[in-house]
Amino acid sequence: MGLTEKDTMSKVTFKSLIESKTPTLIDFYADWCGPCQVLGPIIEEVKQEVGEKATVIKIDVDRNQELAQRLQIRSIPTMMIFKEGELKWRGMGVQAKGAILNQLEEHMETEEA
Repeated sequence: MGLTEKDTMSKVTFKSLIESKTPTLIDFYADWCGPCQVLGPIIEEVKQEVGEKATVIKIDVDRNQELAQRLQIRSIPTMMIFKEGELKWRGMGVQAKGAILNQLEEHMETEEA
């Protein structure tokens, strides 16, 4: 799945995404949202940095209103980290790359013993 999920996310697709053992960072955004546009490149950098250790996607709340309502997304941008079906972290607003990486790294599998 690409970085941007422009199409409507089905319940089945979303469920399989968040139930992964690999942590999934989701950036809920809208094209018209100024702070979302600021956060976009930061999310892209996070995606590049974590590589295969985590899944990083963006979900457009305008195209996925039912999902946004179900997850109680009241303001955007909102980021969430899921792992094995559990919400591990939720953050709102523009955040520094380091802060997002710190949250994500807490849930990533480390290859070191």
